[in-house]
Amino acid sequence: MQLNEQIRDREVRVVTADGEQLGIMSAKEALKKAEEKNLDLVKIAPTAKPPVCKIMDYGKFRFEQAKKEKESKKNQRTVETKEIRLSLNIDTHDFDTKANQARKFLATGHKVKVSIRFRGREMAHPQIGEQTMKKFAEALSESCTVEKPAKLEGRQMLMFLAPLSAK
Repeated sequence: MQLNEQIRDREVRVVTADGEQLGIMSAKEALKKAEEKNLDLVKIAPTAKPPVCKIMDYGKFRFEQAKKEKESKKNQRTVETKEIRLSLNIDTHDFDTKANQARKFLATGHKVKVSIRFRGREMAHPQIGEQTMKKFAEALSESCTVEKPAKLEGRQMLMFLAPLSAK
């Protein structure tokens, strides 16, 4: 954004801070009007013919912009991915505990990455891992959707779940 002496255009359209049109005038004349009011001349539409300049307090304008930006960042919510690790031969109580933990993560709006690590001879039975993953997804079906179904990647089987409100 150009302001004050940086504006080199011959003619500019001038607008006051409250939106009143002052018309088309030379850049020097517009700068004099701004200085009379102890304000800055700021080019707000450089591509227009002639360019549009506004007489305003530039420091206050920048402060307001920073304030708006900070406010919008405050309202943004980052979605984290939480991980739940299952084992191939998981017991029912452990399974329920992991499902409840995943339910809590999903309730707070986080995505859940469910993984099963295959060790040693367990690699010979990926279908058992798939059954466990399906059972886990069914246990959480009322609070989530399967974003990415169970897939074997190396020695690990992964599945991603997203909360219902995210879809």
